Amino acid sequence: MIEYRIEADTAGMRLDKHLRKRLPNVPVSHLFKMIRTKKVRVNGKRAQPEQLLAEGDVLTIRGDEQQLTADDRPKSDRPTPPPPPVDPSRLVILREDDWLMAVDKPSGMAVHTGSGITGGTLVDYVRAYLGPKAVRNDFAASPAHRLDRETSGVILVAKRRPAMVHFTEVFTHGLSKKRYLTLVKGKMPKDSGVIDLPLSEHQQTAESKARRGVNMQEALTRWKVVKQSGDAALLSCSIETGRTHQIRRHLAAIGHPVAGDKKYGDFAFNRDVRARWGLKRLFLHAERIEFPHPDGGAKVAVEAPLPPELRDVLKRAALVP
Repeated sequence: MIEYRIEADTAGMRLDKHLRKRLPNVPVSHLFKMIRTKKVRVNGKRAQPEQLLAEGDVLTIRGDEQQLTADDRPKSDRPTPPPPPVDPSRLVILREDDWLMAVDKPSGMAVHTGSGITGGTLVDYVRAYLGPKAVRNDFAASPAHRLDRETSGVILVAKRRPAMVHFTEVFTHGLSKKRYLTLVKGKMPKDSGVIDLPLSEHQQTAESKARRGVNMQEALTRWKVVKQSGDAALLSCSIETGRTHQIRRHLAAIGHPVAGDKKYGDFAFNRDVRARWGLKRLFLHAERIEFPHPDGGAKVAVEAPLPPELRDVLKRAALVP
């Protein structure tokens, strides 16, 4: 028999997922059978696969511990962890404690793997940097939110499950403040403004659109002119919602697309700023984030300096604040 208490870093995890991680060599079908036949109990009571575990819960697994935990596959069949595919020394860490990391993500680095992206992600760098400490009580350190691949700047990483649960609440309920710096086309009509424009759900499938229609989501972006020239403006933007490509889509919608934006931008303007000012990437940088710390709720603010390649563009454009 196996019996142990659930620790804080495992709290909030589904029972079935926890068992798959705890007993990786037991077939999933057998794990569900064990739950169904009451061989797995939480606090002495019958458990359900979808049950969320809480800190201090006593998990009891009936059966032979050696058989449940043994890996009886030939050594040649057992997967060996690959060496870190990235150099963690490239990671720029703005803040780190036992709960979280704040990382300065460079432009061009994807946060996660995805379509056409198989490695070299922020997740890879973070876990290579943390090494054996990347996984704690079945939770692997993971980014708590996203930045577009071409956007640079500060991004938070949860190192413990309770931190991820906390950040999910923070971002869901708008308890953080995010500020971005961006260069846009044209002369702004006033010193500041608000874009309150619903955006279509970015990942809605064609089937869903056909069945339900386009799903529109509330989105609000506040902008303020930092410096203005004749044909471009440096803006400080804050968002109260976190829709995909929100700032880029909103600014394009009001006729002031972000410089270097290959998806929503003005291609002639992009060519012009590349030729005149040497801009070779999207000019969008997450420069500051404020949030309550997961351990006690104290207010924390982290800033990421503007990358050298963007500072050089501002110098050439005479738009340095």
